[in-house]
Amino acid sequence: MTKFLFSLLVILLLPVAAVIIITPMDSPKQYIFGLISIGILFLLGFSKNKRISVVMVIMSTMMSTRYIYWRATETLHFNSTIEAILGIGLFLAELYVWLILLLGYLQTTWPLKRTIEPLPSDMNLWPTVDVYIPSYNESLDVVRDTVLAAQCIDYPKDKIKIYVLDDGKRDEFAVFSADAGVGYITRNDNAHAKAGNLNHAMKLTKGELICVFDCDHVATRAFLQATVGSFLKDPKLALIQTPHYFYSPDPFERNLSPASSIPNEGALFYGPVQQGNDNWNATFFCGSCAVIRRVALEEVGGFATETVTEDAHSALKMQRRGWNTAFLDIPLAAGLATERLGLHVIQRTRWARGMTQIFRVDNPLFGRGLTWPQRLCYLNAMLHFQFGLPRVVFLTAPIAFLLFNLNIISSSASLIFAYALPHLVMSLYVNSRMNGKFRYTFWGEIYETVMAFHLILPTIVTMFAPKRGKFNVTDKGGLLDVGFFDFNIVKPHLIVAILLMIGIGYGIARMVFHTYFNIDPNVVALNIAWGSFSVLILLAAIAVAKETRQVRKTIRIDVEIPAIVHYANGISLRTRTIDMSMGGVQLITPDVRYLNEEIEEVEIQLQSGAESFPVSQISGDKEAMRLKFENLTLDKRRELVRVVLARADAWIGADYPQDNPLRSLASIVRCVFELFYNTWKERHSSKKADKPGSESEVA
Repeated sequence: MTKFLFSLLVILLLPVAAVIIITPMDSPKQYIFGLISIGILFLLGFSKNKRISVVMVIMSTMMSTRYIYWRATETLHFNSTIEAILGIGLFLAELYVWLILLLGYLQTTWPLKRTIEPLPSDMNLWPTVDVYIPSYNESLDVVRDTVLAAQCIDYPKDKIKIYVLDDGKRDEFAVFSADAGVGYITRNDNAHAKAGNLNHAMKLTKGELICVFDCDHVATRAFLQATVGSFLKDPKLALIQTPHYFYSPDPFERNLSPASSIPNEGALFYGPVQQGNDNWNATFFCGSCAVIRRVALEEVGGFATETVTEDAHSALKMQRRGWNTAFLDIPLAAGLATERLGLHVIQRTRWARGMTQIFRVDNPLFGRGLTWPQRLCYLNAMLHFQFGLPRVVFLTAPIAFLLFNLNIISSSASLIFAYALPHLVMSLYVNSRMNGKFRYTFWGEIYETVMAFHLILPTIVTMFAPKRGKFNVTDKGGLLDVGFFDFNIVKPHLIVAILLMIGIGYGIARMVFHTYFNIDPNVVALNIAWGSFSVLILLAAIAVAKETRQVRKTIRIDVEIPAIVHYANGISLRTRTIDMSMGGVQLITPDVRYLNEEIEEVEIQLQSGAESFPVSQISGDKEAMRLKFENLTLDKRRELVRVVLARADAWIGADYPQDNPLRSLASIVRCVFELFYNTWKERHSSKKADKPGSESEVA
């Protein structure tokens, strides 16, 4: 269904939709209407047709709008000032979620699946490219492989120049850049942080295109050949963004075992959201893994310095000037995720503050140059980071009734459930259908709950004082020798969870003895159910704070590549790799008769050629053997980067299975169970080890 036909259909159906939304019903009729609507939606769900998906979006929109209309017209009557404050606060939070739901449907209903535009066969027509790798306080161990990977990019050497932009002004970076044969740029100050660093480099370089990689993002060899062709096809294209793919686990994937087998937190944005933005010519620049046309940047005065999210703000400025942007949904580079939850919170807080700054100083709803879909896509991105306060409201709302007997929704439990049920079920089902390979049901609540308490103050302060705050660099590449529980991060979560559990216990007593308390047991049951779900989400969020050890200096990557093992005795045997890292390789044991023989080199065989690396054996058995790379020169390390990290297909993997909401909920329950079980097991082991005569004491 085209956008024009959809718009026409919406106009024709507006009178019908208005009747559906505003018609009042008592509890039995609303139950029947809601259940019939849910049943129709489920029947439509058997079809995979895209047009059916659009119909389901319309149905969900109408039912959610009907709920909001009912809440606004029937339930905002209160008996006290405190009930009015809490009740209106809850309604505003619901209004926020409804708006985000509608804007999300706008973004993700028509994803544009862009393909690679091939470059012309005549290389003289290929534009020149400057590759910028900005750094401030990151270690050379993190930056080195990014630079070496950039040197492996398949592009004419006379048309690509690579620069390390060192805002830390470190001698070792200057020496490395000279040894590697790349440009080195520094400056006298650190004004405007990353944006200032990039703008300074623009004054000293001349490439027609600018390619930006964060210092931990290693590019594949195909990066420029996959992206540059679009600039030749569209002379008004200012930016092409590719996904931020992370080859190391983030705190959720490391600390929650179910999270390692589901789409990560960023998959939804670097999938349906950015594809949907691309459809409306509203793709955001995300700070890395992107190519930008120099003249477009120069037209808006370079990278934006007014906010701490120079990336999205720069794209917004270029789009206001009539430039186009694009998103290519192919992972062409990979980086390091934040290692610890505390660093994750710092990073997301900066994003939230930056988006709030843009909302204040360059609001997309106002000013010239943007289409309405562009304005709404940007608006959704900025409003998304205001989720902190609404999320806390939803988590804590049951406490008002369970502990203080405050009625903040003026309606019967039966009517609340009758109106809320179709709104919740239909929105969850439609989102699961449309985005279920990128974000599993209820996991968004986990991601937001972890951050919610920490975002309230920064976003509110920035809303009123947008120039406050400074750019914070996210540390990458750190190690964690021992596991620990990050109590400070989840302290507010623990407090709210305890209050909710006390309220649930008190609520159960009131429900059992409802005649004594003179209270409607259905109202108590509804609040207990709501509170129980809040506790589940809070406990899952708390589980993320149980940091596991991270002692590997390099990340293993599962990859199966033909290899040849060269032994010191002159024998060479063919085998295949199991996994590789920048530190070593694990191979299938080619022949158990040579397990104790010294190994000199391992030869990795790619379609583009073979390369040998000196190794020493760490361990081996009849199944596999582990080898460590030894004494790599800079040239050898560059080749290792090409083999391990820069292969054209390095990060193209299989899709995740389609979301199943019930299985997704079960995985969250599992997270909570493991939190308590693993904690009990660790304490039990610790007590056992502390007993006199224990093995540890004897040893």
